[in-house]
Amino acid sequence: MQLKFEVLNNTLVVLLNGELDHHSAEEVREEIDKKIESQNIKNLVFDLTNMRFMDSSGIGVVIGRYKKINKLGGKVGVANLNPHVDKIFQMAGIYKIICKFDTKEEALANL
Repeated sequence: MQLKFEVLNNTLVVLLNGELDHHSAEEVREEIDKKIESQNIKNLVFDLTNMRFMDSSGIGVVIGRYKKINKLGGKVGVANLNPHVDKIFQMAGIYKIICKFDTKEEALANL
């Protein structure tokens, strides 16, 4: 799993490239948390353009970051989901707490 970060205003954009599963979840969680804490982040966008696979550990990463950002008074969004990941998010009920956007730009404009 490769991560790329971009900070725009108080929003952290995380581009995830690869598979977010039990092998990579802890490292991804730690890297995102470091950025949130060191950059004065309010909102978070997961850009899943290059996400090939996600399991329940990946859902845990997303929900955990939602809880962290929510405590800071911010919002979390996901963008550019492939049909597999979108189906997992739907089944898990993620869209009840996290906004879904077609593009990163749409997410940035609406969070």
